[in-house]
Amino acid sequence: MIDRLPPERRSWLMSKVQGKNTTPELLVRRAAHAAGLRFRLHRRDLPGTPDLIFPRRRVVVFVHGCFWHRHPGCPKASAPPSPFWAAKFASNTKRDTRVSEELRKLGWKVVVIWECETKDLARLTEIVCKRVTT
Repeated sequence: MIDRLPPERRSWLMSKVQGKNTTPELLVRRAAHAAGLRFRLHRRDLPGTPDLIFPRRRVVVFVHGCFWHRHPGCPKASAPPSPFWAAKFASNTKRDTRVSEELRKLGWKVVVIWECETKDLARLTEIVCKRVTT
């Protein structure tokens, strides 16, 4: 697949990709808050800077984009056929695994909520409650 955008335009476009306060993350926050769960955001003293932290429950939540974090079986996880992207995605998944292991060693339960799971707010509230409270 050939990139149809010039390198300058592609660079600008990729620079607009957010790392925090994304729409899926805001939806997960809204669902957790509606369920009466209270949390902290982006604690930098924890490995991987989790998106939501439930300190009393010792639970951290990462809201992963299906494309960037390679959600298995998800159509949004399609990859451009390029060695750059293959290396990028391998690096992302390796980092996700390492961060999860580090957090577990520190006594935290790690929960991942995928971008595609945030489309239905009622269902998302059920998912958040189930994964955080069990």
